[in-house]
Amino acid sequence: MSETESLRLPASFDYSYHRQFSEQYTRLLENGTCKEILLDFSQVEYLDSSALGMMVLLQKRAAAQQIKVRVKGARGATDEILKMANMQKMFEFL
Repeated sequence: MSETESLRLPASFDYSYHRQFSEQYTRLLENGTCKEILLDFSQVEYLDSSALGMMVLLQKRAAAQQIKVRVKGARGATDEILKMANMQKMFEFL
């Protein structure tokens, strides 16, 4: 694995994706070489409050290990929702 890893998120980023998302980022946090995680929102058309909660949990776990989490590819309504939720205060948007 490389220092920068990308997690491609599904078109519907909601509670139904919780287990898969948790498994993916836990694997990255535990690999020991990852220094940055990119959350790829390029395919996301819908997200709900549980997705925002999952992102916050990831951010807290990653920060505890000095791993940076960034958001890339957010657009349209998805980008607006993330910004309304002030996620730009927790994540750098690319």
